[in-house]
Amino acid sequence: MQSWQMQDAKARLSEVIKLAQHDGPQEITLHGRPVAVLLSRAEFEKLSGRGQSFVEFMRSSPLYGLDELEFEREQTATSPMRASSAGSPSARPPPSTSAC
Repeated sequence: MQSWQMQDAKARLSEVIKLAQHDGPQEITLHGRPVAVLLSRAEFEKLSGRGQSFVEFMRSSPLYGLDELEFEREQTATSPMRASSAGSPSARPPPSTSAC
């Protein structure tokens, strides 16, 4: 990635843009520290995912069009609270709603 000082990038903006289109991102520095990167529009679209809608993204999945899709879950121990609230004899009764 080529690096440009801010004042040089401003003075030669057309050149910096053309280089971003042909050679890739161009870094811009201010007082010797990187502050920005200039990208071509195509590179920006690729990185941001704005080139396609969410529906298009989902339809491009290799799983699109499958009639059945099964997700297997690993059987792990559940927390004691969840296990006891599944109707087992050790489940706590609901709190009393009687008035005092």
